[in-house]
Amino acid sequence: MRRMILAAAVGLVLVLANPATAGEIAVSDLVSDGASFAGGEVTVVGELIGDYGRRRNGWTWTQLNGDSYAFAPVVDGGELSGSNIGIGVRIPSEIADALDPPGRYRTVGPIVQLTGIWKYHDPDRQGETYLEVTDLTILERGRPLSESPEWSIYLAGFVLLAIAALVMWQYTRKRDAVG
Repeated sequence: MRRMILAAAVGLVLVLANPATAGEIAVSDLVSDGASFAGGEVTVVGELIGDYGRRRNGWTWTQLNGDSYAFAPVVDGGELSGSNIGIGVRIPSEIADALDPPGRYRTVGPIVQLTGIWKYHDPDRQGETYLEVTDLTILERGRPLSESPEWSIYLAGFVLLAIAALVMWQYTRKRDAVG
């Protein structure tokens, strides 16, 4: 009985001592303190953006943004709150082939939960840092963003053009009258 308790205690200490197995973490934590998660399994949530770089070796590369814009785009009423925060991800192509197109200027990419091995300064890939995905769950499908025009800006532009045309007309009238 003592051995089982001791083994359970040692196992618990080992699990708690390794932050990389602590479950879901923020992308910003990986960016700011990537070394502490090196080689461990991590789970992150965010929006796939940019392009899907499909390689012949069976991997697809892309970017996962885990900032506030991934979850609340400004066009949809989200607030401006700093810069984009993202990490490179390497997904097996057979998993990536089923994904919606990645996010872009007028598109929200799929919101996903990724689990994988955090490769921090991977010596096998010339020091790159990325998440090598082993599991992908789609939390929200990608979708187009609809952005309505700001009519007040168009009106202001039209008024400025009208004023410029009026000034030019007055100028040419005075010049023709003098000459």
